[in-house]
Amino acid sequence: MATKHQHHEHEGESLAEAARATLTEAGEQWTGMRSDIFDVLATFEKPASAYDIADLVSKKREKRVAPNSVYRILDLFVAKNLANRVESANAYLANPHPGCEHDCIFLICDSCGSATHIDDDKLSGSVRKAATGAGFADVRPVIEVRGTCAKCA
Repeated sequence: MATKHQHHEHEGESLAEAARATLTEAGEQWTGMRSDIFDVLATFEKPASAYDIADLVSKKREKRVAPNSVYRILDLFVAKNLANRVESANAYLANPHPGCEHDCIFLICDSCGSATHIDDDKLSGSVRKAATGAGFADVRPVIEVRGTCAKCA
């Protein structure tokens, strides 16, 4: 279960370096394509689709990058905690604290599309406990709350 802890929020070059370090420490390679996809993903303030990312990476590389290639890399990023997937939108956000294990709780604005990640170990712990009690293994809670953010309210 995730525990209460302080996050060091990375951004810019620091975020890219933290992501690279996390991925290589996990035994994966930080390739040029993975770097480009992460760099583009990190520019989005709202959840981005694989198609949005593929378009921007294609422009950056000056050749077409297929969305299915982007999906595979995003799946790796989610598995290694470099990105979070907003399930209801099939979209992704760069994790500002890669390497920090925690459950995903998103507050999603139905007006502007923003997604705010919060940590609540008590809530996600209760979900884990209920799922484990129902016989589920390898539980990874992803909780999404939809509503209107303070800016749009």
